[in-house]
Amino acid sequence: MIALRRYLAELSTGRLVLWCYFVWYLFILIRYFDRDLHIWLTSIGLSLIIGAALLVNTTLSGRTRVRLEAWPAFRLFVTPFCVSSFAALVKNRNFFLVFSPRLAEDLGGLGLIAAFCAIVVVGKLTRRQLVPSKARQEDP
Repeated sequence: MIALRRYLAELSTGRLVLWCYFVWYLFILIRYFDRDLHIWLTSIGLSLIIGAALLVNTTLSGRTRVRLEAWPAFRLFVTPFCVSSFAALVKNRNFFLVFSPRLAEDLGGLGLIAAFCAIVVVGKLTRRQLVPSKARQEDP
C-alpha cells in the first residue's frame, strides 16, 4: 500500500494522462463488454502487429538505437489493443469520438477520472507536507 501511495505521489503528468485514458477504457469496457472471441483475437493480433511496428519505429529507426524500459515497451502493445477493442465494443452505438450518446455514462466515466486525479493530487500534497523542503529541492 505504501508503494502505491508513493507511486501515485510521484506520478508524472504524462503518466497521469495515460492512466486517465486507461480509466476511461476500463469504464467503457465494463459497460459494453462483449464475449465475442473474434473481437479479442482481432485486438490481440492488431496489438502485436502495430506494437511491433511502434517498437521498431521507437528503437531501431534512427541512427542511434534506443533501449526502452519494460513498461514503455509494454504500453506500445497495450495501446493498440485498447484502441481496437474499444472501437469494436462501441461500434454502431452512436458514440461521438470516444463519448457515449448517454450523458450519464460520460459523466460517470469523467467522475471516475476526476476521482483518480483527486487521489493523485492528495498524494502529491501529502508527500510535500511529509518531505522537508530541502529534500524536495534535491529531488529530480
